[in-house]
Order: sequence, then C-alpha cells, then structure tokens
Amino acid sequence: MPKGGRKGGHKGRARQYTSPEEIDAQLQAEKEKARQEEEMSDGGGEGAAGCPAKEKKDSDESEDDEDYQQKHKGVEGLIDIENPNRAVQTAKKVTQLDLDGPKELSRREREEIEKQKAKERYMKMHLAGKTEQAKADLARLAIIRKQREEAAKKKEEERKVKDAAAVPAKGMQSLSLNK
Repeated sequence: MPKGGRKGGHKGRARQYTSPEEIDAQLQAEKEKARQEEEMSDGGGEGAAGCPAKEKKDSDESEDDEDYQQKHKGVEGLIDIENPNRAVQTAKKVTQLDLDGPKELSRREREEIEKQKAKERYMKMHLAGKTEQAKADLARLAIIRKQREEAAKKKEEERKVKDAAAVPAKGMQSLSLNK
C-alpha cells in the first residue's frame, strides 16, 4: 500500500490546457476593464471635452506602462512589502536618455585615464629634456658625438698622412718610368 494510504498521487491527475485563443480573449478583457477604470477615475467630463484620439493614446501608453511593471504572483499583490535595497527597473525611452550629461566612470576607467595622462605628461617632459632619463640620454649622446668627432678627425689626419706619403711616391714612380 502506498505511503499516503490512497491509491495514486497528485501527479496522475488530468491536466487542463488553455488554448491560445482563450488567453488572447482574457488579455483583451483585462485591457477593456483597465480602460474603463481609467475613464471612471479621470472623470468623464474631461474625456468628453478633450480630443478622443489623444485620450486613446494616453490610455494606450498607460497600458504599456502597466505591462512593463512586474506582475504579482499569488499573494504578492495583496501584501505590501517595501525593500529599500530593491531598485525598481524602469524602462527609459530613447528620447529620455541624457547623453550630454557627465558620466560617472568606474574605478578601472578612471585609473586607466589617469595612467594615460601621466604617460603623456612624462613624454612631454622627456622630449623637453627635463626628466632624469632624458638628461642621461642627452649626456650619453654628447659623449658618443665627441667620440665620433674624434674618430673623424683621426681618420682625416691619417688620410692626409697617406696622401702626403703617396704624392712623393708618385713622383718617384713617374721619374723611374721616364728613364
């Protein structure tokens, strides 16, 4: 005998399925009911004096807003619970977005921007020759320049010595050939 004392459990019960047409009909009925409640709460005098097309647009927009709100399940709609930490999600339209206002950057983005600015400042100082590394580089370049100048002078002197030695030797060769 099963634990519950009865034969069979709740899982074997027949299921009832709702057709899509019935669901659509229920949604239409709810919208109509909401529309009628809005007309009653707005006061019928304003709707009659105002433009009916605008009134319909307003009711359509309010229906869209209601659709965006979270639907309560079960008893949630009856019990008011306020959670101060819960942020209600509101859908913003593209026209309402503030793109021109200053954005708050995350810590990583701020640090990255500061790092880039510091690097640019350092490169400007380096190019101006004000950093220690730039001073060391300029000193090294000055030493290398002097060494190259000395090497160039030495080569020039050696070339002059060779030319001077080669000129008398050419004269002797030409004398010996003439004989």
